[in-house]
Amino acid sequence: MSTTVELKSKHEQVIELVNEISNTVRNLGVAFATIEDAGLDGRHITLEGKTLINFGSCSYLGLEVDPRMKQGVVDAVQKYGTQFSSSRAYLSVTLYKEAERLLSQIFGQPAIMAPTVMLGHIAAIPVLIGDHDAVILDAQVHESVQTTVQMLKVRNVHVELIRHNRMDMLESRISKLSESFEKVWYFADGVYSMYGDFAPMAKLVELMDKNEKFHLYIDDAHGMSWAGKHGAGYVMSQLTSFPQKMYLVTSANKAFGAGGGILVFPNEAECQKVRNCGKTYIFAGPIQPPMLGAVIASAKIHLSDEITELQDELMKRIKFFNETAKLYKLPLVDEGMSPIRFIGVGKPTVGYNMVRRMMNLGFYFNLSVYPSVPYKNTGLRIPINRNHTFEDIENLLASLADQLPKSLEESGSNFEEIYKAFKMNIPS
Repeated sequence: MSTTVELKSKHEQVIELVNEISNTVRNLGVAFATIEDAGLDGRHITLEGKTLINFGSCSYLGLEVDPRMKQGVVDAVQKYGTQFSSSRAYLSVTLYKEAERLLSQIFGQPAIMAPTVMLGHIAAIPVLIGDHDAVILDAQVHESVQTTVQMLKVRNVHVELIRHNRMDMLESRISKLSESFEKVWYFADGVYSMYGDFAPMAKLVELMDKNEKFHLYIDDAHGMSWAGKHGAGYVMSQLTSFPQKMYLVTSANKAFGAGGGILVFPNEAECQKVRNCGKTYIFAGPIQPPMLGAVIASAKIHLSDEITELQDELMKRIKFFNETAKLYKLPLVDEGMSPIRFIGVGKPTVGYNMVRRMMNLGFYFNLSVYPSVPYKNTGLRIPINRNHTFEDIENLLASLADQLPKSLEESGSNFEEIYKAFKMNIPS
């Protein structure tokens, strides 16, 4: 009698591993947690009855607690209620027109909103990419983009992946694919959500100028508000004009302090085509009046001179973080000036250990573990926001420098393993 052993597919193995990791971090209380606060100040949270300094928020400018933002929500609810239950293919609440007008003013280009960034991708990508186009994904482009691109494979659109920010590889693939395809698209992030590093915008613009078929689709969700004129984002801060072959998607959920996705187009015709044909504009629900009220309030702040002051306050904190991390010889994976800071720890067990240690000392931040990063590239993802004091940052980094050697020893690891995993030079 023979026994048949069913081998699990790669997909099933990945799901099993992710589920195992998720259960581990939930049981340790380092993720999937619910705060216990009766109110928030933008700086503290309460977990397990303990008040912690919150280094886990992507609201980089701290606008979510601004009284003007709250009033925008209140005014919208008073005038339009809690929801406007209609597909935008039929009707849009009055606030949409004002929100999208202000956003178009911020970017200097046609802009429309989506309920979330991912629903924006689902609306735009299948409409923009033709059956005879080719798509190149940066290996670290956001999962919302990678997931949406799977929809193209049903149409047999050519999709491939290249190593992160390797412009030499990109240029070579553009040249080769241009021989067989009508357009060649590169999908990337302006600011990458884990390590906080940047897309090389100058080189990408050069490639668009050099190659007629090359188009860029870029997600700048983590670059919004804290960079650029009127807070239009990191990508826009690197441009002298909006490229006619670039499509920009960004977020109102992070530093913008409100909610929803924002799609920015090189011309009105392309904007209207996505608005007309994007499936989530037809079949998904809209952004509801309260958040549209917040979007309008935030847009008005962005269009004022105040946005520069807010940006400057944040940049001082980022600079202080980098300088202090270097002083303590912490393994900071990228030393750029984005608000996402990432301290490498290598093994997941070191990460679990460090988050618990630091929570006990009064600090909360994000643990980045597989599948957000490669298995051996676990790290402490520490977003900086304007509500953090310099003392908060100093105390956090001093505590990290004290606790990391202890955590490494307990986990059977060392600093050399961290620097090797991240391909970084060991500091002298």
